[in-house]
Amino acid sequence: MRSLIKKYWTLITIIILALGAAWIWLSVVPPGEMISRAIPAPQEGFLAPDIELSTIDGESVSLSDLRGKAILLNFWATWCPPCRSEMPAMQQVFMDYEQDGFVVLAVNNLLQDQREDVEAFIFEENLTFPVLLDSTGSASSKYQVNSMPTTFFIDPAGIIREVVIGGPMSEALLRSRVDNLLMEED
Repeated sequence: MRSLIKKYWTLITIIILALGAAWIWLSVVPPGEMISRAIPAPQEGFLAPDIELSTIDGESVSLSDLRGKAILLNFWATWCPPCRSEMPAMQQVFMDYEQDGFVVLAVNNLLQDQREDVEAFIFEENLTFPVLLDSTGSASSKYQVNSMPTTFFIDPAGIIREVVIGGPMSEALLRSRVDNLLMEED
């Protein structure tokens, strides 16, 4: 009886291994082919997707037009406490590094916020960097932003060097990241 159970157990093990090998062989994806048609989320080391949005004043800003500058691309909302908390530090770092070719672009998704609230916050905080309005959610979608704040540090060549999800970021952290971006330019 034991030998019969051992034979069946061996046979079942062989069948499972054969099915596993067949699955691996049938599901292999050739190099260079995408597994799905979904666009991968922007990541460190890759070219930042281009976006073109309008500022609160109606001026059009395109990320590709800023090539050659170090960029902090921040997705935020007025209802987000960490977003609000990190804005003064971003403003200070922007003022200190603007002459070095550093740009802050703060993208607000108007599908999740109110224009009046954005305008009031800009005035309250005396923000002087461009606040871009993503009225259709296209930029947030292109960058696959799922939580606020989300910040992309982009070097002068347009390459994403770091992605920070969450916050608030301290002024010291911002300065160290901006220093790194500006050193890559040299």
